[in-house]
Amino acid sequence: MAAPDRNDPEPQQALAAALSAVLRPSARLAISSGLPFAQAAELFKRAFVEAAQGDSAAGRVSRISTATGLNRREVTRLLAAQPRAAAIRSRSIAAEVFAHWTTAPEFRTKRGTPRALPRQGPGASFEALAQAVTTDVHPRSILEELMRLGLARHDAARDTVALVKDAYVPRGDALRMLGFLGDNVGDHLEAAVDNVLGDGRRHFEQAVFADDLSDESMAQVRALVATQWKLLIEAMVPALERMIENDQHLGRTRDQRLRIGLYTFNAGVPTAPTASPSRPTRLRRSKDAT
Repeated sequence: MAAPDRNDPEPQQALAAALSAVLRPSARLAISSGLPFAQAAELFKRAFVEAAQGDSAAGRVSRISTATGLNRREVTRLLAAQPRAAAIRSRSIAAEVFAHWTTAPEFRTKRGTPRALPRQGPGASFEALAQAVTTDVHPRSILEELMRLGLARHDAARDTVALVKDAYVPRGDALRMLGFLGDNVGDHLEAAVDNVLGDGRRHFEQAVFADDLSDESMAQVRALVATQWKLLIEAMVPALERMIENDQHLGRTRDQRLRIGLYTFNAGVPTAPTASPSRPTRLRRSKDAT
């Protein structure tokens, strides 16, 4: 699908509505975090310049100015102000160890739950777990990070280590949570934009929509989604680890990164009608704007 025609009002209205839906949560985050409009506007200007700069046809100041609508002086200032943001954040060793712990058979019980591990020693120990992921960081440092994030605990009497959460959600770590927001939502939005501007088939992006649900049903939905996510992780992490090892063994060019996510969102219906047992539930399956 081509980019919206600038001279056709209907696609432009649809584009404005889509951008408004994307920007509202961003504005809510900025306001709740004390980021004033002037700083947010500056970030948006930088994003415009970086997007135009990334287009080979708009690499010069004059072309960036024409593409963005910013004057040449402003474009020059923004280009000189700071280097472009890095596209890829550094890897999270703690997250990789957590994922390996919850998916590798040797570190799980017969029921499929992560095992409590001896901190050191041969076989299925935390030391072996950490070294299976990386030998560049000491296992003790990785353990301390998992404990700091509230994801693992160390039983000093038994010298064993156990996970205390079944999902990698380091609550209380605002900086890391903001990093997740930028990484996850950023990549999701990049995928959606690529699909809209392309043929709609480059990235897998689908969603299920339902309404007329009760709070009790939402509790069931959360449990069901958590189960499905666990199944997806258990299938994907070992498969991806094998692919990485195979690519290394075969000497292939390894220049691709991947993010697979799953999300849910629920909110009250603004003008919810009176509930009626006889009213059919609407369930829609849609491929997002591709």
